[in-house]
Amino acid sequence: MNYTKNENRESFLNFSLKGELIKAIKELGFNHPTPIQQKVIPHLMSSNQDLIASAQTGTGKTAAFGLPLLDLTNTRDTNVQTLILCPTRELCIQITNDLISYSKYIKMIKILAVYGGAKIQKQISSLKKGPQIVVGTPGRTKDLIRRKKLFIGNIDRLILDEADEMLSMGFKDDLETIINTTSKKKQILLFSATMPPKVVMVTKKYMRNSLEIAVARVNRAADNVQHIFYMVQAKDRYEVVKRIADMNPDIYGIVFCRTRRETKEVANKLMNDHYNADTIHGDLSQAERDDVMGRFRKRQLQILVATDVAARGLDVEDLTHVINYNLPDDDEIYTHRSGRTGRAGKKGVSMVIIHGREIRKLKDIERTCGISFTKKDVPNGLDICKERLYALIDKIEKVNVNEEQIEPFLPYIYEKLNWLDRKKLIKHFVSTEFNRYLSYYKNSKDINVEAHEKGNPKRKKNNRKKFFNSKKNNRKNKRYKRKRKK
Repeated sequence: MNYTKNENRESFLNFSLKGELIKAIKELGFNHPTPIQQKVIPHLMSSNQDLIASAQTGTGKTAAFGLPLLDLTNTRDTNVQTLILCPTRELCIQITNDLISYSKYIKMIKILAVYGGAKIQKQISSLKKGPQIVVGTPGRTKDLIRRKKLFIGNIDRLILDEADEMLSMGFKDDLETIINTTSKKKQILLFSATMPPKVVMVTKKYMRNSLEIAVARVNRAADNVQHIFYMVQAKDRYEVVKRIADMNPDIYGIVFCRTRRETKEVANKLMNDHYNADTIHGDLSQAERDDVMGRFRKRQLQILVATDVAARGLDVEDLTHVINYNLPDDDEIYTHRSGRTGRAGKKGVSMVIIHGREIRKLKDIERTCGISFTKKDVPNGLDICKERLYALIDKIEKVNVNEEQIEPFLPYIYEKLNWLDRKKLIKHFVSTEFNRYLSYYKNSKDINVEAHEKGNPKRKKNNRKKFFNSKKNNRKNKRYKRKRKK
């Protein structure tokens, strides 16, 4: 991740970090520290005071705590010196990989990730090799402590990353068990995007005289992301996703759903409709998740359907689209979602599918996230067929022809198609790919909500009837009540 756009041009050299660390982060493109790095790194390098940081994904917090803890680690000591807890397997692996990248030139340092869904015996064997830094999910960390395989009684630092997520996922008891196992002399660093009551309770119970810092989200993608919303009936949400995919042949994106059940339903529909799609959710084993993510990163999948929790820690470049199948429960989560596209100077699109009653919620997101949504109509069948046809023509025009390999087959092809003139040949060739779109969208409806109300006179007439009938009935009821009184 390159932080060259930071307004404050302070250098990492000002922090007195080891030369090995400076060399590694320069190779990674870290030129200037982000605001959170400017505040956290010098604090960790010079103080044992606890720290509470309000910081979201995208602010550079892994490097903020990772660089100083690597600098402070005693590589000659094979006991665990730092424990980092985070909510998901993906984030656990990502943090571990980042720390390994930062410390590539530091000899004898060992960093281990421990998380559920992987074989515990392998992790136990790795613990015996003496890692100084352990990154773990609460459940697996607690299990290893209970088995007396992970010893954290004398750690120097405990880092709680994305504390709000860990608590919202039900890890409160696990966290308290782990914290109570550690030494009272340790330094605690808590990072959280939001500060709900559960997080505040943890800070009050286990942290003393803490330094509190808050940094705004470094949303470098904001200027490159277009925010769009479509308004349809709830039953038509999948049709919107389908039309977006058909309208964008080169789509490479994530569809966010609220529940794992919904992710399965949407992904299954997409796969049944012959799209390169799949899903990640909590019911998958680690091997299955790794397989899906491997295919997605290689672009063998164009669309990944996920919940916010399952997508935590996924860092995939070059996403063209983020589609919000549902609005998130928390306004700030929208920023997390949309920030996954439009990276590295490239343009991206974040789309929201809503129904009429959600327009106020959309306004709340605009206000909270400082963005502006543009309303667009869902593409109709004609628009999609035209887009697919032109995309096919472009593909045919730009295809690389291997003259040598195709030459032996040409006599048969010429003979077979000799009866077609130029115009008919083009029509036949194009129709082989194009017919399924023509067939599907032949009688497609306009699913925009306004179109139903404006373009359906019968519906308007029925609504007027209901209105007048209700007034008429009210008058009848009033007359009936007056008679009863008499």
